[in-house]
Amino acid sequence: MLRFGLRSKFILLSCFLFLLPWLGYEYVWEMEKFLRQGQEKTLVGTTRALATALHERPALFDEQTNFLDQVVKGRDLYAYNLKNPIQLDGKLTDWDSYQPLFWHYDKRYLQKIDNKHQASDLSFDHMVGKFDNYLYAVFKVTDNTLIYRAKNSLSITNNDYLKIGLKTPGGQFQTYIIAPRKNGWVNAFDANTKAPFTKIQGYFESTESGYNVELRFPISMLGNKLGFAIVDIDNKEALLEPKIMSTSNLNNPNDLGSVLVPSPEISRILKGMGHSGSRIWVVDNHHRVLAQTGTIQNADGVWADGLANQAPKTWWQRFEQNYLHPIYYKILTRPENEFLDTLHDVASMQGTHLAKALKGQPASSWRLTPDSKAVILSAAYPIWIQDQVIGAVIAEETTNGVRTLRNKSLEKLFNVILAVMLIGTVTLFFFASRISSRIRRLRDTAEQAIDAQGRVTGSINYSDANDEIGDLSRSFSNIVSRLGGYTDYLENMSSRLSHELRTPVAVVRSSLENLQSLPQNELSQKYLDRASEGVERLGKIITTMSEATRLEQSIQSNEPEPFDLQKVINGCMQGYQLTYPNQLFTLDVCQNKLPMQGAPEFIAQLLDKLINNALEFSKANTAINVGLKQSENKATLTVSNTGPALPEGLTEHIFDSMVSVRSQQMQQQPHLGLGLYIVRLVCDYHKGSVTAQNNEQGNGVVFTVSLPLHN
Repeated sequence: MLRFGLRSKFILLSCFLFLLPWLGYEYVWEMEKFLRQGQEKTLVGTTRALATALHERPALFDEQTNFLDQVVKGRDLYAYNLKNPIQLDGKLTDWDSYQPLFWHYDKRYLQKIDNKHQASDLSFDHMVGKFDNYLYAVFKVTDNTLIYRAKNSLSITNNDYLKIGLKTPGGQFQTYIIAPRKNGWVNAFDANTKAPFTKIQGYFESTESGYNVELRFPISMLGNKLGFAIVDIDNKEALLEPKIMSTSNLNNPNDLGSVLVPSPEISRILKGMGHSGSRIWVVDNHHRVLAQTGTIQNADGVWADGLANQAPKTWWQRFEQNYLHPIYYKILTRPENEFLDTLHDVASMQGTHLAKALKGQPASSWRLTPDSKAVILSAAYPIWIQDQVIGAVIAEETTNGVRTLRNKSLEKLFNVILAVMLIGTVTLFFFASRISSRIRRLRDTAEQAIDAQGRVTGSINYSDANDEIGDLSRSFSNIVSRLGGYTDYLENMSSRLSHELRTPVAVVRSSLENLQSLPQNELSQKYLDRASEGVERLGKIITTMSEATRLEQSIQSNEPEPFDLQKVINGCMQGYQLTYPNQLFTLDVCQNKLPMQGAPEFIAQLLDKLINNALEFSKANTAINVGLKQSENKATLTVSNTGPALPEGLTEHIFDSMVSVRSQQMQQQPHLGLGLYIVRLVCDYHKGSVTAQNNEQGNGVVFTVSLPLHN
């Protein structure tokens, strides 16, 4: 069976958690691409549907202007749609928002070329606009000499005046003159009959640099030709020929410029499309706008339907809006409704999509607004009349709807990712906690199976789990089991050896004694002495080996009894002073009783081992210091000597069995490293502790035994 390890599980789970948000994010971006393609196809379909309503309807278009070879800016006029009616007061304040649409007329528009002409002599800015059923015209004239029409004069041309030339819907050519006597309200005169013509109304206002003229007349009197001329008379005696600056030649009807007034009929057709979520234009084949509806700021397309932000109703929606969305939108960008629109109120449209549409091919294009806040999609579809392209329908939308839909999708995706990550984190936490708890249990079991001295005191219950931790527990159990058997063998080896060696050693000793009783020569006696000495040392080794075993057995079977530690230590020290008269001892033993529970003979054996160790390592003519003090409910016994220091790293293992730091020169007597091991056994029996460390001067060792007192 294929088994996945813990590492493989973590890797697979990590890869899954990493791939999930990446795949979701890539999916949303791919979805946005398809939505944009769908928006493009939908917008082309919108233009196609509207163009279908305009096919083969020549009455909607001005045939003459649409079949002109070329439309000249300044000559051919465009009547912009005005948002509000113009108040005729000569102040031009109502035209402020249309200032960028004014066309400037300079010496290029003079009837007669005059290279010496200055702009201060004569120039003007002009535009025409449409509101309701009226056509409005404005003139901001620069004229250094203003001459009004005389009050009693019948002439209307012996002064500065404005001339209007137009063709009526019936094709008749008419000219009118605006010749003011003073600032204020003005009416036109028929240029041929000199009769007042009240349908053309206006206001004349002089300025520091010239004058302003605002006009209004019904669109019903206008055909498809219109022109204006400013006539400048610098003196009344007509000594100088008047200067004429015009939009087109008003003397010849055929030279009049065209005028394009947005079609009311097309506007009515477009009005029904105003709720389509698009900004729609209809242009002729000269790129001039015939009608327009909608605003680009609200042109989000059908994709934005139902995506408007709504007030949160549930606690989750409130939490999402107040806490999650501020985090999400540090990465995401909200669509901007306020951005720069360069095609606002234009008279002429341009673009590759329009160029293709006017060649008979539907097309679309994408563009970024100048302030880089929005992306606008434009689609164009040709309008056909008698197999000829007469114009095109253009529809525009922003990608705000798609971007909003993308943001909504990403919000949902982030919520799902957050939930998955939270669930994954909790799952991993519990998974890791379970693993760590199993490892801790295995660690605790392993530590409990072996005591501080390295003895195997228990076993490890292995796990049947089919993973690395299960394998590790089974391996530990096997190791501890084998180590326990080996430790038992080592612990019992000394007793077995001492038991097995006693008989042959006794045989050898008795044989040597019998030989020594017989007369021997000098050489034989020498060898017998050496053999006797060796047997004696071998006997001491056997005795030492069995001593630790007997002590362990005695500890296991001994019953504790009360005794006075101070009395035991004093008695032992008196014996040492008699036994070793050449050794100097310094005592610092407290005089009060130190009651304990245990075995006084074991304490005496402990002190024997410490004194013997100090005697072996002490320098000549130096004292062995023995101290006994009481600290709260503990008694502290210290034995120190001057001599070699303990090797580094051995202080923790010096009380283990078979550990010795004696050099070969110091081992005059047999030594197995069991003396300090016996000290530790006695301390453990009395629930105390023993430590060894070098003294502060570094020229000796201090053994400290801490034993609990029994009150």
